Amino acid sequence: MESHCTWKKKIDTILAQAGNRQDNVTGAISMPLYFSTAYRHHGLGESTGYDYSRMNQPTRQVLEEVLAKLENGVRAFGLSSGMAAIQLVFTQFKSGNHIVVSDDLYGGSFRFFDLLSQQYGIEFSQWNGQDFDQLAQLLTEKTKAVWIETPSNPMMKVIDIKKTAELTHQNQAQLIVDNTFYTPLIQQVLDEGADIAVHSATKYLSGHNDILAGAVICKDEQTAEVLDKNLITIGSNISPFDSWLLLRSLKTLPIRLKKQQENAQQLVSLFKQSKAVTNVLYPGKGGMISLYTAKNIKIDTFLKKLEVVSFAESLGGTETLVTVPAVQTHADLSEQQRQKTGITDNLLRISCGLEDSDDLIKDFKQAFKQAESEE
Repeated sequence: MESHCTWKKKIDTILAQAGNRQDNVTGAISMPLYFSTAYRHHGLGESTGYDYSRMNQPTRQVLEEVLAKLENGVRAFGLSSGMAAIQLVFTQFKSGNHIVVSDDLYGGSFRFFDLLSQQYGIEFSQWNGQDFDQLAQLLTEKTKAVWIETPSNPMMKVIDIKKTAELTHQNQAQLIVDNTFYTPLIQQVLDEGADIAVHSATKYLSGHNDILAGAVICKDEQTAEVLDKNLITIGSNISPFDSWLLLRSLKTLPIRLKKQQENAQQLVSLFKQSKAVTNVLYPGKGGMISLYTAKNIKIDTFLKKLEVVSFAESLGGTETLVTVPAVQTHADLSEQQRQKTGITDNLLRISCGLEDSDDLIKDFKQAFKQAESEE
């Protein structure tokens, strides 16, 4: 058990101490890793609190306690991936329910929503995230939730969470916010009015491009009880080892995110001055940037000439990555959907890592120069 503290600790302290003061037997500073799936009972009706690892598990339990504190939630759930986190949230809903979703989301979210619509009869409407009169018109008595990302992926649109929550709650619906891009260090979505926070913990929370993980954090106990029961049923829990890795990774999240944001702001300054770039999409915070390249930039050549930055699909890690959403994260969207959202072939999404900013600037400069064509 964690020792009593006479004041409310700040997030950086909570994360740096994640897993400490949990093992009173040995006094281990690092949370022990428990692999056991089964736990011995002393007799009928006697339990240590752990019965079977799908239901509860010591390493995962400590991780979930830290995740709940991060978002100021009552309870958190560690999942095997970001998509598993989304699936868990949607176990609340049934055929005939209506969900409003923002129109700019991770492509995998749209793919899952299409599955739910086509095979399970859940209805979806898209909202642009900015027009609240439109949102009010979309909300009906069948609407059970509003699902948003802010900033959005990949167009970096910022949505007013408090205003969205106000309208959503007037309609007796849940507000669910995917907080993957900003993390609770930049915005705590439950405090701003959301009912559920969702993370692809593979990204910033993990931050090392080496585990798949997801997280769901609830604002109220009633919702948490429903999701807990459903998670025991579907069994998409994060593994003990990945729980331990994620717990370890969270310890360095504040210093990682600080450097990633500093690098992002340095690169935004470069891109805004570069003739190779026609438009920069950056919400002012965080480590994610999207941009449109000029017509004379050959994207494939640019990607091949990068020497420090990697052409890869994920984000939030220590390495700077560049993604082409039209052919990677959002390839499953129809051409019409991509064009409507602005996901064109010359849109790049950049996840800033921890490298020296001078090296990143030099790399982008030289790659853009070599990718120029004469027109």
